Amino acid sequence: MNWIKLEDISQLNEVKANAGYSVIFKHSTRCSISMMAKKRVDMDLDDLPETVKPYFLDLIAYREISNQIAEVFSVHHESPQLLLIKDGECILDQSHGDISIEETLELIK
Repeated sequence: MNWIKLEDISQLNEVKANAGYSVIFKHSTRCSISMMAKKRVDMDLDDLPETVKPYFLDLIAYREISNQIAEVFSVHHESPQLLLIKDGECILDQSHGDISIEETLELIK
């Protein structure tokens, strides 16, 4: 499974309108913890069902989108951060060492 890059703020409307599951992974290219979290998530990304849309945000390049994610989904901004969105609502917010595709999968199944 490949990431859908979040590069335009209008894409958040797609995530919000999706009737199903989406994952948003917010990544800082300047943070070693974020690099390690991304490697773990990348290794497990193929375990997500094909119906789950995986979005990737480079928050250094697109900070305004990161800020909008925090507002739209009522979460604190963190990095790295993984959000599980179901039917337009955030049902799981993980950050740093707590990021786990396994826990995400448990909620999806």
